[in-house]
Amino acid sequence: MESEGKSPAQMARELGVAEQTLSNWRKASKAGKLGTGGGKPITPEQMELSRLRAENARLKMEVEILEKATAYFAKVSR
Repeated sequence: MESEGKSPAQMARELGVAEQTLSNWRKASKAGKLGTGGGKPITPEQMELSRLRAENARLKMEVEILEKATAYFAKVSR
């Protein structure tokens, strides 16, 4: 995956993680705390859990927006 010229938001979407998660990983990597002897390395399961949590949060937000839009248009049509 080529990252040159892509924004953090684009990279986060491609990786399937929240932009904040990607930012946290970058900070940890720059501080030397990502996957080194300084702490436990991130497992594939942890990465998948993070991705699923981000997707879950995005889907909840979409449902909330749709519920509000439905309520709004139900009021308008009366």
